[in-house]
Amino acid sequence: MRGTRIIGDGIAFYHCVSRVVDRRKVFEGRDKEVFRKIMRNLERFMGVRVVTYCLMGNHFHLLVEVPDRESLSPLTEEHLRELLPLLHESGAVETVEEELDRARERGDEAWQAEILDRYERRRGSLSYFLKELKQRVTLYINKKLDRTGTLWEGRFKSLLVEGRELSLMTVAAYIDLNPVRAGLVKKPEDYRWCGYAEALSGTRGAKLARRGPLGSSFQSACTTASCRLTGGAPRSATGSSFSRKGRRAKPMSIVAKVPGSASVRKRWKKW
Repeated sequence: MRGTRIIGDGIAFYHCVSRVVDRRKVFEGRDKEVFRKIMRNLERFMGVRVVTYCLMGNHFHLLVEVPDRESLSPLTEEHLRELLPLLHESGAVETVEEELDRARERGDEAWQAEILDRYERRRGSLSYFLKELKQRVTLYINKKLDRTGTLWEGRFKSLLVEGRELSLMTVAAYIDLNPVRAGLVKKPEDYRWCGYAEALSGTRGAKLARRGPLGSSFQSACTTASCRLTGGAPRSATGSSFSRKGRRAKPMSIVAKVPGSASVRKRWKKW
């Protein structure tokens, strides 16, 4: 039975995780690039913000900012037409545009409103964002591997990140350090498919992702947090070294000292 999801008031941040069924490692380099492109396109359309992320061989971590839906500007027909290529292939875009054209020609405002609402209700929603992301990645992987059926182990796990800058910095560092803990790289900047490395590469999407209500200092703060935790030998937030063979730090041990993190650790132990 699915547990109750804790929803934040107004702007809220969530640490989201999902694994491939049987924990099979299906994501290779090209697949991670496709995943990232899908993620960034949906991020732009839905109005959420992926602060940082890490794509591993059989799972992903995201730190997502979900806006107050009341703060989003209503979706207009002009804006929808601009955003459609982020969601659909050219054929599907043409189909929706033709439907919009017919509704306008007939002067049917109810039809126009129904089309807009079809897309509006997806915006500013964590559930819709992750549902669309996982569905689109599933279609891609199933086609590539000539398989059918579910790709993911359950729906997804999400934890509301309580507190503000310190909590977010620590969770961001925990996510960016996943490939270090797994022994794939010595430093997170050497792992191409995480938010830390993308931020250092200077891409526009990564720069925008690390900004927001906490101000532009959040980007450097997150980077500093990860640097402090990876100086020399990879180390945890509590100062103990991460083993590169077999022995691994407990999930979320990196946030052990963060105020309000007790509920986070308790929830993650169940997974």
